[in-house]
Amino acid sequence: MKSSSLSSQGQQEFGTSVQDRMDHVLESNEQFSMAASLILRASGEDVEREGLERTPERFRKAMIHLLSGYEKTPQEVVGEGVFKAEGTGLVSVRDVEFYSLCEHHMLPFWGKASVAYYPRKKILGLSKIPRLVDLFARRFQVQERLTEQLSNAMVELLSPRAVAVRVQACHLCMMMRGVEKQNSHTVTEASRGTEKLSETEIARLWKSLE
Repeated sequence: MKSSSLSSQGQQEFGTSVQDRMDHVLESNEQFSMAASLILRASGEDVEREGLERTPERFRKAMIHLLSGYEKTPQEVVGEGVFKAEGTGLVSVRDVEFYSLCEHHMLPFWGKASVAYYPRKKILGLSKIPRLVDLFARRFQVQERLTEQLSNAMVELLSPRAVAVRVQACHLCMMMRGVEKQNSHTVTEASRGTEKLSETEIARLWKSLE
């Protein structure tokens, strides 16, 4: 099993066995459709009218995609995309767009994630960082956890000298309901290993995420 090389903390955070995940997906297929029907009925709608007749099935397909991040681990997503480092200079991938679902209200939040790191012995294929962002975003999430998970995954996969992650997002739970503030943005940051860097390296690391 590919996740076996993760630490015990990583196993708990990043997923269970492939069979467990497959069984859960099969069970979820029916439950998503049932959930959509229940919500429509609770609102007083006629679930058999033309516009809503196929909505539970559409909802099922949408949720399977939007929550597909539960189905894999970081190592499965990265695959063979880890390579020997050719140097120790700063690597930065900025403004990776993502869409996620707030776990408190099940409403969307979306934004951009930026990741920067100083390699030690390994580097990550550039396309793999967006794949990691999608992996963690396609779950029920809070932005703070998403930021920490990206940071932890980079450490688990690469053991870099240091890594920094910055996420900026808009939350419909603050825009459509509650305080209803349309122009607010939430910024979260996480870092690992920066205490071992020089002041110049730390400044360059964070500057690269702006």
